[in-house]
Amino acid sequence: MKIVRFQFGNKAAYGKIDGETVRVYHDSPFEKPTAGFRFLKSNILPLNKVRLLAPCQPTKIICLGLNYRSHAAEFQRKLPDLPLLFIKPPSSVIGPGDNIILPPNAERIDYECELGVVIGKIAKNVSENDFASYVFGYTCFNDVTDRVAQAKDDQWTRAKGYDTFAPFGPWIETSLSPENLKLETIVNGEVKQSGSTSDLIFGVPRLVSFISSIMTLMPGDIIATGTPEGIGPLTAGDTVDIRVEGIGTLRNHVVSNGQAAG
Repeated sequence: MKIVRFQFGNKAAYGKIDGETVRVYHDSPFEKPTAGFRFLKSNILPLNKVRLLAPCQPTKIICLGLNYRSHAAEFQRKLPDLPLLFIKPPSSVIGPGDNIILPPNAERIDYECELGVVIGKIAKNVSENDFASYVFGYTCFNDVTDRVAQAKDDQWTRAKGYDTFAPFGPWIETSLSPENLKLETIVNGEVKQSGSTSDLIFGVPRLVSFISSIMTLMPGDIIATGTPEGIGPLTAGDTVDIRVEGIGTLRNHVVSNGQAAG
């Protein structure tokens, strides 16, 4: 099942994709919604008449560094003993079709294709065996990164936290197993990254358990599970697609700060 968050006119709501239509929910999908739309006569909308938004509104985005064996080898780093965590702020979120805005004087801004895990209910001290009952579904995630700032700073908040640096979507797929999924980055039609979640150092069960032992995860929070080898730069004018098997494709365009302001 594909769950979307969308805009219709000046209203935003959640819904479920059904062919070429969206069946609309009164409430959030994290609140056991009933079909229907308070401000519409019909609870079914044509998919091509709505604007898809980021499919949920996380209170936090917990990301993983060096969580693919191939990516660790790419950076000539030893495999971590524990998951390496950092956080992106909610203000960095954009959805499908939105622009990634290059910061002023940016030297190198990279794409990173990732599988995003969407938490479905309050999670604290979750066991690995019980992780699935806390996962609402999965989405495509692009961990956009200022690579120069990342190299200069001891921690990665600046490099990872710019506005527009957390594109995800286009929806949440609720019927998916995360163990062996192909994921790719395509820039201007050319495949730049290609990997599989089978190469993860710490898989989804371990991540949900480990992170929830540190911080309480809330409905709609995202765990971005890391990127495989093949990272590379984005420039203004690029179109970047993040494709995850079983989910679909997240597409965003890259613009300069001046273009965004103008």
